Amino acid sequence: MTRPGFRLALCATLLALVVVLLGAYTRLTHAGLGCPDWPGCYGFISVPKTEAQLAHAELRFPDSPVEEHKGRNEMVHRYFAGGLALMIMMLGVQAWHRRHISDQPVGLPLLLVGVVGAQAAFGMWTVTLKLWPQVVTAHLLGGITTLSLLFLLTARLSGVFAPMPQMSPRVRRLAAVGLVLVALQIALGGWVSSNYAAMACTDLPLCQGQWWPEADFANGFHLTQHIGPNYLGGKLDSTARTAIHLTHRIGALLVTCSLLMLAWQLQRAGLKGLAGLLAVALVLQIALGVSNVLFHLPLGVAVAHNAGGAALMLTMTFINYRVRPAFAVSRRHAPSFWQHAHVLLHLGPHR
Repeated sequence: MTRPGFRLALCATLLALVVVLLGAYTRLTHAGLGCPDWPGCYGFISVPKTEAQLAHAELRFPDSPVEEHKGRNEMVHRYFAGGLALMIMMLGVQAWHRRHISDQPVGLPLLLVGVVGAQAAFGMWTVTLKLWPQVVTAHLLGGITTLSLLFLLTARLSGVFAPMPQMSPRVRRLAAVGLVLVALQIALGGWVSSNYAAMACTDLPLCQGQWWPEADFANGFHLTQHIGPNYLGGKLDSTARTAIHLTHRIGALLVTCSLLMLAWQLQRAGLKGLAGLLAVALVLQIALGVSNVLFHLPLGVAVAHNAGGAALMLTMTFINYRVRPAFAVSRRHAPSFWQHAHVLLHLGPHR
């Protein structure tokens, strides 16, 4: 039987997925600075269109000419993100009012309120710091974290999927390691995107016709880049971008091996559905990654690759929810904030 707040949590989860995909679309269409200010667009609530608005925009932002399609992409993303923030606030308020109900999650919705507040700040800094790669990557991770936590909340409120505390420690360890590796791989994917390194290698399995081309890892992962330049298009040289791309490929191999081992262990434990779901999500994501390289980053495939990363993260979140005994909370006592914090810490570093 579903618990109060389930429908709202489900709608918020679906909306969060849309926001993540809109963020990817905005990034991939180079529209991250389609509006040079925040939260408005050239001082307006939408993209300037009339002659008077365009003149005002040119006067205030002489170095940022209006490009309507880019501004539209950016503002649509902001509108949806604002709607998501309101829904999460509603979840937090409802959870607080229902905190005396047995088995009603409270800490998780309140944590989501904090995360979405941080996301708003990162969204602002993405614009004001002109696509500084560190902030862009953190903003992507924040979006995936928000989506995963909402999905976890929805699963808990569904009343359908129960944790399985009797699962073997080996499966639990593999699930935890797999979740951390997927989170790190998504972070690497964000670093590839924010530094425009996706096309540093345009062949497979080689890179630039070599197994190991010249790569500058020191500059590729120099995390103290200067704040101030406009990072649209990236500032790194080709060898630094090659290092980032190669690291992402190595990460993909590690994730693949880890998740295949987990799928095998789930199969042996009799969880054929979870094993199959994980295998499908993994194979689909690998295929999309390969297609990005071979077809030179077509927009539709690149957005789908972001969706595949989110799907893989949700799959790992669900698997960890099912196999970890920390989720088995007594029905006699409402879960506290610290119980949720303990669970989330075990789900990975970005939670």
